[in-house]
Amino acid sequence: MKRQFSFQQYRAIDLAMFAALLCITETMIVKAATWWFPDQLYTVSVVGAVTAIVLMRWGPWAAIHAVLGGAVFCLASRGSAKQLLIYCAGNLFSLLMLLPLKYLGGERIRLDGILSVLFGVCTLLLMQLGRALVAFVLGTEFQTCLGFFTTDALSLLFTGLILWVARRLDGIFENQRHYLLRIHNTEEEKGGF
Repeated sequence: MKRQFSFQQYRAIDLAMFAALLCITETMIVKAATWWFPDQLYTVSVVGAVTAIVLMRWGPWAAIHAVLGGAVFCLASRGSAKQLLIYCAGNLFSLLMLLPLKYLGGERIRLDGILSVLFGVCTLLLMQLGRALVAFVLGTEFQTCLGFFTTDALSLLFTGLILWVARRLDGIFENQRHYLLRIHNTEEEKGGF
């Protein structure tokens, strides 16, 4: 007999798995970068990509991953309390990507490769803008705030690549309510349910 999960249980498990993936990969990337390339100013991060995927899958629940990603990055790189606030609060600007999801539609974004990549890149750009604005409000000089864009530029490429791949994997870059209904309807047509 198959164990049936409620939609809320499925969502909780899915969000937890993406959170674990985010924590593990971000910690590994930060530790590897500080070990192998300690003098480099550039960083690479998966936070934008994971947050964009969770935005597509679960909408505003991605706030958890945006904040968690900022916290993991700061803790792994031994950042200050001010940096923790800047990254956690700034990353929440990514939730503005809920507007294109609403007005363009998740399916349209998912099915179009260019829109999918732009969705991920814009998610990260909004995070960078949010960090810069929060830092500026907290008294950081304007020139230093620009560093949130320049030092994280490689992450734009990384995020675009991850979204390009994710959209090709069945159900990964898709609203999960839509995905579950699609799978259910497919199984019904086959006579499986």
